[in-house]
Amino acid sequence: MYVIGTAGHVDHGKSLLVEALTGIDPDRLREEKTRGMTIDLGFAWLSLPGGASVSIVDVPGHERFIKNMLAGAGGIDLALFVVAADDSVMPQTLEHLAILDLLGVSRGVVAITKRDLVDGEWLALVESDVREMLRGSALEGAPIVLCSSVTREGLDELVREIEVAVEVLPPKRDVARPRLPIDRVFTIAGFGTVVTGTLIDGELAVGDELEAVPGGRRGRIRGLQSHRDTVERALPGTRTAVNLTGIAKEHLRRGIVLARPGEIRGSRAVDVRLRAVHALRLPLRHNLAVTFHSGADEANGQVRLLDADELPAGATAWAQVMLDSPVAVLRGDRFVIRTANDTVGGGVIADVAARRHRRRDPKVLATLEAMLSDAPEDRVVDLVQRRPLIDAAAIATQLGLPPAVVDPLVEAMVGGGVLNSVGARGGLVAAAYVRDVAARARALAAAYHRDHALKPGMPTEEFRSRLALDDQMFSALMPLLDGVHVAGAAVALDEFAPALSESEQRVVDEYLTALGESAENPTSGIAIDAALLAFLIDTDVVVSVGGGIVYGKPALDGMIARIRAHIEAHRTITLAETRDMFGTSRKYAQALLEFLDRSRITRRVGDERVLR
Repeated sequence: MYVIGTAGHVDHGKSLLVEALTGIDPDRLREEKTRGMTIDLGFAWLSLPGGASVSIVDVPGHERFIKNMLAGAGGIDLALFVVAADDSVMPQTLEHLAILDLLGVSRGVVAITKRDLVDGEWLALVESDVREMLRGSALEGAPIVLCSSVTREGLDELVREIEVAVEVLPPKRDVARPRLPIDRVFTIAGFGTVVTGTLIDGELAVGDELEAVPGGRRGRIRGLQSHRDTVERALPGTRTAVNLTGIAKEHLRRGIVLARPGEIRGSRAVDVRLRAVHALRLPLRHNLAVTFHSGADEANGQVRLLDADELPAGATAWAQVMLDSPVAVLRGDRFVIRTANDTVGGGVIADVAARRHRRRDPKVLATLEAMLSDAPEDRVVDLVQRRPLIDAAAIATQLGLPPAVVDPLVEAMVGGGVLNSVGARGGLVAAAYVRDVAARARALAAAYHRDHALKPGMPTEEFRSRLALDDQMFSALMPLLDGVHVAGAAVALDEFAPALSESEQRVVDEYLTALGESAENPTSGIAIDAALLAFLIDTDVVVSVGGGIVYGKPALDGMIARIRAHIEAHRTITLAETRDMFGTSRKYAQALLEFLDRSRITRRVGDERVLR
C-alpha cells in the first residue's frame, strides 16, 4: 500500500481533482466548505485499474497553512503535483516543490488542471513553465498530464500515469519497528479515542500495546481500520485508523508518534545534514531560530552550524538543531525547517541523541559522516562504537534496517575482525573500541607497576573505575584485552612479575634470617618496610597471623603441624598449652590460635580448641 500526496498552490484545484479521481470530497471541515479552500489535511483513496489501491493525502496550498501541508507530506511515496493552467507557476507551487525535494519525494506525476479554462497556446506556455520549474528538482522528468476535473478530460490518462509510477515504487520498508505519526485525533461515541496516520517501518495488530511519544502514556489497540475497512493487522505504508484504549483524546495531538513501548524516545537535540533551499534569499546563519518539522510534528528550535558560519542557497552543512520541546524522530528521518514566513532548508537526521559539539571538530564531523553513510557496514560500526554491547536485533531497530540485512552483515564483520562478540548474551563491540580500551588498560597497569613494583597489580575495582567501564562491560571486555589479565583481586600486565631490587633483597634476607632465628617466638624488634612486608605476605614467604605478628612460612607450617598432632592425641588444646608448647607469651599464642580459627583449621569450644 502506498500513499500519494497532493502539492501545489492554493486554489489550483487539488481537492477538486482528488474528488474527481476518487469520488471522495477530502474537504471535511465546515470552514473549508464555506471558504472553498483546503485548510487542514484531507484523506481519500483510489482504486487503480490493475486492482491496486492507494491512499491520497490532500494538503492545503495556502501559505498560512504550510505547517499543515508539512504534516501530511512526511509520509507520502508519490507526489501528485498540481498546477492550474489559468495561473501557472505561483509562490506556493515553488515552495511545495522545494519541500518535496527536502523530504526526498523523488517520484511524482504532475497534473496541469483547469485545461478547459485556457486555449491551446496558453496551455503550451504553462506546460513549458512547469518543465522549466522541475528542472534540477527531485521531480525532474516526471510525466505531465493536462486535465480538467470539471470536464474529466485527461483524468483517465492521469490515473494510468499514477499506476505506472506506483508500479515502480520500492517495497515498503518493514524493520519490525512500527511507527504511526498521528495526523488526526478524534473520538467516536461508543468506541473512544481514534487516531489516524500513515504507518511506517512495521506492522500493527489488534491487541498490541503502544506508547505515545513524547509523553510516555501507554494504551492498547482496540481496533484497526484502513480505507474504512476493519482489519486485524495493518501493514507498513497504509493509511491507518487506530481505536485506542487507555489513552484519552486530551492526551494526544498531531505529531505524537505511536510506537511499541521503549522503542522511541523524545529528542530535544538532533544532529542533521542540512541543505538550504535554492530560492533562499539570505544565507542561513549560525544560531538561527526556526520551526522544525518532521513527520506530522513541529517544534521551535535553534540551528547551530557545525562546519560553517552561514549556509548560502543550495549549500549543505552539518548542523545541530536544539529543540524547545521533544519530538519523536529516528536516524534517517527527513525534516524541514522554516522561519516565520519561509521554508529555508531541510535534510536528513543523523543522530537523535545528540550531545553539544565543538564546532569544526574533525572527529565530530567524521562521526556524522559515518552515521549517514550509504554503506550499511559503516552505519553498523558507528552505532556499535557509540553503544557497545548492543545485539544484532537492536542494531536493526536502531538503524531501521531489516534483520535479513543486519544479521549476515554482523556475522561477516565478526568473522572479519571488525566487530567482536562478547558476553553471554552475544553483545557486540567494535574491534577498534576494544583496541582502544586495551591500550588504555596496558598504560594504566604499567603506570601502576612503576609506582608499586612489589604489588601483584592494581586492585580490580580500582582498575575498572579508572577505565570508566561499568561492571557488565568490564567483565565482557577483560578476556579481549591483549596484554593484561586479572590475577586474583588485581589486574596486571601479562609480562609483569613483582621483583626485588638488589638492595631490597639484602634487607629481606636479613629480615628472614632474623625471623628464622626467632622461629616460634617472633619479637617486635624485627622491623621491615611496610611495602617489603606486603610483598613477602603476597608471595607467601611470610604469614601475618594478626596483631602485627608475622611468622616465616616454614616455621608457621611446623607450628600448625604440632598443634594438629596435639589435638589428635588429646582431642583438644588450650591457650595455656599452646603457650607452653612453644615457650612463647599469651599474646602470641592467642594470635596464633585465632588465626587457626579464621583459617578453619580449629574451632573454639569454650576455652579449648578442637579440629574442624
